[in-house]
Amino acid sequence: MEDHAVKTFRPWEPRRYAHEVHSPAAKLPEGDLVFFLLDVVPQLDLSRFYAYYEDETRGAPPFDPAEMVCLLLYSYSVGIFSSRKIALACERNLAFLAIVGVDRPDFRTISDFRKIHLDAFADVFVAVLRLAAAAGMVKLGNLAMDGTKIQGNASRHKAMSYGYMKKEEQRLRTEIDALLKQAQSQDATDDAALGSRRGDELPEELQRREDRLAVIAAAKQRLEAQAKAEAEAERQRRQEAEAERQRTGQKRRGKEPGPISETPDDKAQTNFTDPELKIMKTNNKGWDYCGNAQASVDEKHQIIVACDVTDAANDKQQAVPLAEATRKNLEQAGIAPPKDADGQEQKIPATLDSGYYSEAAAQDLEELGFDPHMATGRQRHHAPTAASAESAKSAESAPDATAKEKMAAKLRTPAGQALYARRKVIVEPVFGQIKGVRGFRRFLLRGLAQVRGEWRLVCLTHNLLKIWRYRCAPSGI
Repeated sequence: MEDHAVKTFRPWEPRRYAHEVHSPAAKLPEGDLVFFLLDVVPQLDLSRFYAYYEDETRGAPPFDPAEMVCLLLYSYSVGIFSSRKIALACERNLAFLAIVGVDRPDFRTISDFRKIHLDAFADVFVAVLRLAAAAGMVKLGNLAMDGTKIQGNASRHKAMSYGYMKKEEQRLRTEIDALLKQAQSQDATDDAALGSRRGDELPEELQRREDRLAVIAAAKQRLEAQAKAEAEAERQRRQEAEAERQRTGQKRRGKEPGPISETPDDKAQTNFTDPELKIMKTNNKGWDYCGNAQASVDEKHQIIVACDVTDAANDKQQAVPLAEATRKNLEQAGIAPPKDADGQEQKIPATLDSGYYSEAAAQDLEELGFDPHMATGRQRHHAPTAASAESAKSAESAPDATAKEKMAAKLRTPAGQALYARRKVIVEPVFGQIKGVRGFRRFLLRGLAQVRGEWRLVCLTHNLLKIWRYRCAPSGI
């Protein structure tokens, strides 16, 4: 680690804490996770964290960034995400005491450090990915990509529909007009009572209504912009569908679709607590404000190679951004794709469910160096498989087959079936381990950028747990 002489930090001596009377080292197992992290963190390049303090020499010495990074990594690994709960654990939990010793940060220090350095954990994510690759835990034999809904820090009761906004806007304007008329009628009396003051100060009640009117106007603009974007996407979808019908000569099924409207539906909602999140359908609660958390997971040891969070309720547009993030992280971590017998770089097999499929997405994944295996529709249970590998292969290479038909035929081959069948057991257990075992079911931070940083922190601690259990955990853990 580099020598940072510009800023003085509070002393951090975890090795001394570990050997004091009634020390964590005397009570905890030798292979405990906290000792693993205390060994790993000093080996990481934390220069991005230290750089924040180089130009600020005023005030009391802050806590050593290495100590705070280690504290957050351990907290998220064991399922403690609240800064107040972390601060409480620093007072009464042996493993936390092994990190902080007797000089314990309060909850505000922990919360501020997380907010300030959330983006810097991107470097830690890549460094941990590099450690996993060095341990032989990343093979790129099958990358499974999927998403899961995670509740945001936004209440459903702090939302308003577009239709109700129009009514509320009209009501507030009426009340503001009435207050202005009342103020004008009392000008003479007010001038005598106010003395030297100007007498034209905005009444407090009027200010409150105008503030709420401005908030509602901004929310309406967000919904209108969203409606325009959705209308443009629907036009594009209809054009592609019409081009496909013209190519195949098929007639349209059902009724002619109605005109596309750029005006939001009266039931369209936005949230005032965290306007960047959208309401999404969830498995257990029906509907809630969520982030759609994405992950790209390697088959060998369920190492998360890339992650992201989007405000889109479906995964249709997420395949390419997730694939780009995967390639970027692999390059930064120095992980090369597998090679064939001739030393030529092979495409990385990637399995995705039908929610990601589009012809453009499949083509873009191939250009990014992946071999996509994407379901083109929902697969029925006990559906008959292809008669033989030859028939599936011939369907895949048929000159008049569409891109969708070729992809479907690719998944019917024995190799395609075997590869795609592994998708569920690669990526879905990862979400179960994060949400079910560690209990991360709700984002604490607000705003899409902050939510993405928090999800990255969750995913990199998942990888640390995998490395610890694979290399360092005592038998039976």
